[in-house]
Amino acid sequence: MAKPRRTASRPLKNPSAAPSPAAGPGSDVPAYAVEDAVLIPDNHPAPVSRAVPTAKAAYFNRELSWLAFNRRVLDQARNPRHPLLERVRFLAIVSSNLDEFFEIRVAGLIQQVDNDVVNAGGVDALGPREQLRRIHSVVASLVDDQYHCWHAELVPALAAEGITFASPDKLTAGELAWVRTYFEEQIFPVLTPLAIDQSHPFPQLGNKTLNIVVCLDDPSTVELDRHFAILPVPRVLPRLVSIDSADTDQRGRRYIFLSDIVKLCAADFFPGFHVHGAHLFRVTRNSDLYIDEEEAENLLKKIEEELRNLRRGAAVRLEIEDGVDDQIFATLCDHLSLSHEYVFRLQGPINLLRLLALDEVNRPDLAYPPFTPVNLSPLREPALIFATLRERDVLLHHPYDSFQPVVDFVEQAARDPRVLAIKQTLYRTSGDSPFVRALIEASRNGKQVTALVELKARFDEANNIQWARQLEEAGVHVVYGLVGHKTHCKVALVVRREEDGKLRRYVHLGTGNYNPRTAKIYTDLSHFTSRDALTADAATLFNTLTGFGRAPEFEHLLVAPYVLHRRILALIKREAENAAAGRPARIMAKMNSLVDQAVIDALYAASRAGVQIDLVVRGVCCLVPGVAGLSENIRVRSIVGRFLEHVRAFYFHNDGGEPAIYAGSADWMPRNFFRRIEVVFPLLDPALRRWVTDELFAIELQDNENARLLTSGGGYLPVPRAPDAPAFSAQSYYLAAAAHRAQAAAL
Repeated sequence: MAKPRRTASRPLKNPSAAPSPAAGPGSDVPAYAVEDAVLIPDNHPAPVSRAVPTAKAAYFNRELSWLAFNRRVLDQARNPRHPLLERVRFLAIVSSNLDEFFEIRVAGLIQQVDNDVVNAGGVDALGPREQLRRIHSVVASLVDDQYHCWHAELVPALAAEGITFASPDKLTAGELAWVRTYFEEQIFPVLTPLAIDQSHPFPQLGNKTLNIVVCLDDPSTVELDRHFAILPVPRVLPRLVSIDSADTDQRGRRYIFLSDIVKLCAADFFPGFHVHGAHLFRVTRNSDLYIDEEEAENLLKKIEEELRNLRRGAAVRLEIEDGVDDQIFATLCDHLSLSHEYVFRLQGPINLLRLLALDEVNRPDLAYPPFTPVNLSPLREPALIFATLRERDVLLHHPYDSFQPVVDFVEQAARDPRVLAIKQTLYRTSGDSPFVRALIEASRNGKQVTALVELKARFDEANNIQWARQLEEAGVHVVYGLVGHKTHCKVALVVRREEDGKLRRYVHLGTGNYNPRTAKIYTDLSHFTSRDALTADAATLFNTLTGFGRAPEFEHLLVAPYVLHRRILALIKREAENAAAGRPARIMAKMNSLVDQAVIDALYAASRAGVQIDLVVRGVCCLVPGVAGLSENIRVRSIVGRFLEHVRAFYFHNDGGEPAIYAGSADWMPRNFFRRIEVVFPLLDPALRRWVTDELFAIELQDNENARLLTSGGGYLPVPRAPDAPAFSAQSYYLAAAAHRAQAAAL
């Protein structure tokens, strides 16, 4: 099968503004093509039915586009350019991503089928039943490649480095003795066998828990009498066990999977029976919360109740070890009410996310070189933060710039006797959060403190309930935003009485969460300012969220669900009008996902008018680029690398005026425009605006190492470069620039 046609990348409008690329190793990552929007490897024997979508199919399916993103993550696991343990980490992330995909997206489609929904309402108008059919095909191929990567590529590579994985039949006598002792002391007392028969109903199995189904024969009976039992494996037990025997000390680091130990010793749980077979399996359940906020008098208690019910959610996927007995297989599917298309037979191990346990291996040579974010911003002295912000705006680029000034901003406000009030949104934060501690301290110091805690932050609901209660106990005013909308914006507002007696507001606006842990691995922007134009809008935002306000007015902030969608469409339309009039027009936008049909249609119209459009979309992209007469002026690239690209930034050339440059918390998706509280903020300082155009966009549009170009057929191809052209990674460039700043400061 022929590969999709490569599309040439276009030069930047002002290439002189971008630094010269640094030389580095290249990469050879397999490309992918599309057949009816189902991503398949480029060497697949099936023919491609169409290379260019027709006008009727001018949108990619959201779910299949997301799976294409996860394929790009898998490509990183297969890419020898990355250190070996980092490749294992990428492989684990693929599994984690698929878990959430089934828990939320596939679960939603199954519900639509059960409710006889014909059209799922996506931009591509593909029905839920057909989406599920295509999803199964793509996921089956993806999972096959994932396990091939583990068994055929990573396991041999790890073995070459002295990191091996023992199978029960390959244990030495000393290792076998150690494993049996470990089982008796650490595993046997914890596990509880659950028989399945007329007096023992099928047990309730938790979401994503590891289980072992055991097939037993009763030797006391003449006839073959087959019995079944399940051994649930508690999460408290480590899934990967380091063998510590005298034999192993001479052979390097050696591991055995916990499941293999349990299977090896399973007979100990069933004295008098013969173990005929033991197989791993894992059930994924619908994990979306169903909350009618208008009917729930106490939202916090209602969410707590729903969280307890999640483990009883309907099964949406069964992962089971290959080779399982047909009778066991049928029994499991019957009890889980799961049809066979949602079952994946695996070579093992089940749940590759557990491979993250290899982080304990002390092999710096097999990991990325250590990197410490640079704290050289004008805000590096906490005591001078407010004085600095009275003089200038500050923009930080995480993780290259330290996240510490964001923490210092709130902590300093908590301690400063001149600060009267602090208001902050909390969507996701870390365990032992410094922001929660600072808000509690501020309240105890007599300041008025308000926290907007988003209880419905997916998979962080329980954590946020805990923080909400701690804050309330300390006297913080805790509110949960607007009914029907998640509070997704990242805003912290400080009100301070200055030395002259006047009140002044300071604000932090971000693209990422108030989470110091993820700030080390996500790329995000933090903007600090005391400009009245922005702080007044921030105050209006908080008043709207904590009080009443049907039609708040914002002068400069673009706030969803009020004005953001309308303003984005207007900015795109203005570029189209300028291009149609023969004036220069340009759009550059960076985001996680592009799904909204109205925005996509506006971009198509701008492309037809002649606007040059470059989009950096990490994940889902429903826009089809490079189609003649529709989107030939649109180029879409995705960057997947060491750090998770999480910045949302937008540039509109605005010929005849100052370019409109924004950043914020919102992707271009219907949920962000209409079902979330989002804030997109303008950058008004000339120096910060230049950085966005000359560093952020210019550098990322030069990436030819981690970047992949989206083709009109739906495949992602490496960015083409001349044979003698050096490889260039935007993330490597930013890392090198940060290291250079640190070295210069040390001199």
